[in-house]
Amino acid sequence: MTRPNINVTPLIDVMLVLLIIFMVVSPLKPSSFKARVPAEPDNSTIAKTHPDTLAVVVGDDSSISLNGVGGLGNSNDPSKLVEKLRLVFQDRATNGNISNSFAGETDRPFNDRIERTVFVKAPKSLDYGSVARVVDAVKLAGAYPISLQIDRLD
Repeated sequence: MTRPNINVTPLIDVMLVLLIIFMVVSPLKPSSFKARVPAEPDNSTIAKTHPDTLAVVVGDDSSISLNGVGGLGNSNDPSKLVEKLRLVFQDRATNGNISNSFAGETDRPFNDRIERTVFVKAPKSLDYGSVARVVDAVKLAGAYPISLQIDRLD
């Protein structure tokens, strides 16, 4: 009776081809990755905020303030914030405060070229719905673009 045997010649051929491929590719992979880590910020040079910057801060208790001025409602009722932002945008249109981004676009209507950028800052402990309501209120007031401000990602 004949014993079954396995022909390993094709297996050896495939292994030799793979060995050659890996020998060719291995010198091409990077041997190190160089990264520059930023230095600790120097607190002696504090950046000055731009006078046209609008920052809406939502507190831990869902209270809303605009550039440090509180009493603009809370995240469940941001109607005072909407009124205040509309007044700010109306004053900017009256005073001719044109955004640097849109200054060269003379085909835009004048009211559409005013600075309407708003930053929204909220604590991480606040629920998503509260922050979304504040962002919707800011959008309703006519702000564009709206950015979320992140201080620390701990």
